[in-house]
Amino acid sequence: MECKIRTNAANCTCTYTTCGKRGLCCDCLRTHLANKELPGCCFPPDAEKTYDRSFRNFARAWGL
Repeated sequence: MECKIRTNAANCTCTYTTCGKRGLCCDCLRTHLANKELPGCCFPPDAEKTYDRSFRNFARAWGL
């Protein structure tokens, strides 16, 4: 499977723009899950800007 890094990076909603994994969604997801958190693209804009990637913040942001 070919990585679509340019397309992914162009559509990435994470505000941490200096991240080396930007556009490398599989690496980003793997890293966040290993840290028991989710990537910024899983959060609505206001919650994403807090950089709190915890599952608890995800549930709070989406009203779960």
